[in-house]
Formats: sequence, structure tokens, C-alpha cells
Amino acid sequence: MARDFIYVMDLLGTCAFAISGAMTAIQQGLDLFGIMILALTTAAGGGFIRDLTIGNLPPVVFRDPVYIILSFATAGVVFAVLKLQRRRLHLERLKNIYERALLISDTLGLAAFTIDGVSAGRSLAQTNLFLSVFLGVVTGIGGGILRDLFAGKKPYVFVRHVYALASVAGAVAAYLLPRWIDFSMAMMISFGIIVLLRYLAAHFRWDLPRISG
Repeated sequence: MARDFIYVMDLLGTCAFAISGAMTAIQQGLDLFGIMILALTTAAGGGFIRDLTIGNLPPVVFRDPVYIILSFATAGVVFAVLKLQRRRLHLERLKNIYERALLISDTLGLAAFTIDGVSAGRSLAQTNLFLSVFLGVVTGIGGGILRDLFAGKKPYVFVRHVYALASVAGAVAAYLLPRWIDFSMAMMISFGIIVLLRYLAAHFRWDLPRISG
């Protein structure tokens, strides 16, 4: 049951981050090939870094073709839908759709992959809070960082809406809660914590302090 739940989280995160990568690629004016590659990079990048960190080789994305197929299929759907809608919608409204879709897909991907990363840490013979949280956060934010770097943008995680802190909070909860409640319930609560924090941060524009130039 727990393994099935994590697999569902894996697939949800893949779809969500593939949408995020495809939307970013379209905003940057990349062609269809670039859209596909950025979708796959966003969807698989965090898990790739996680697997390299714990020596899970070759990384899962190369052992199970479902992640590549799902990423490319999702990117293709996003491309087709926006290609059709672009002719019908005003540019300003289309920009709002981009931003809303990025927020939703980024949030769901972050939550799903953070849970997935913590679960990978729990499967190791020797694990602790720091390692589990690190794996959760790097799985959650790694693909988004690679996406933004490939697209020539400042990584979103470093500039907007306490993105990484939401992942840290959810990862800590995912590590601690299974000690007292059912594993699947603990993962769902942790998922909800990340989603709630991301939406509160976006709604109230919570950002970490910075030095303005």
C-alpha cells in the first residue's frame, strides 16, 4: 500500500513538473524539441540528483521508461493545447494562464517529489532526519533549478515565495509523522503542508528577506 502510494506520488510529480517545464519552455520561445527536453529535465532532474546522491544507479528514470514517456506525452499535450488557445486568447489573459498553471504544477510537483525523496531516504539502511530532509528537498527542487538554468532564468527557488522552506517543512513532517500515524496518512498530511504553505506564500506574497540593490 505504501509503495503504491509513493508510486502515485512519483507519477503525479512527473506530470506536474513536466507541465511546469513545458510552460517555461514555451514562455522562453523554445521549439517543440526544446519543450520536450525541458519538460523531461524538470520532471526527472530532482530524482536524478537524488539517485546519484544515494548511489541508486543507474537512476530510476533510465530503468523505468514510464517517466520519459509520461514527460514527453504531457509536454506534447501542453504544446497542443496552448498552440490552439494562443489564437483565441488575448496576450494578457494568456500570460495569467501561464502564471497560474506554473504555480499549480510547481506546487504539486514540489509536494509529490519531496514526499518521494523522503521515502527514498527511509529505504536506506542508515538514515537520519538530515539525510531524509536533504533527499526530500533536493528531489523537490532539483528539477526546477535545472529547468530555470536551462531556460536562462534565475532559479525560482532562490527568489520567490519561500519555495524551498515549504519543501523543508513537508520533508520534516514526512520523516517524523510515520512514528505516530499510518505511513500513507503521514505522507498525505505532509503533502498537504507543502501545498498549503506554497499557496499561502503566493497569496500573501511571503518572501524571505533580501538586500535590494
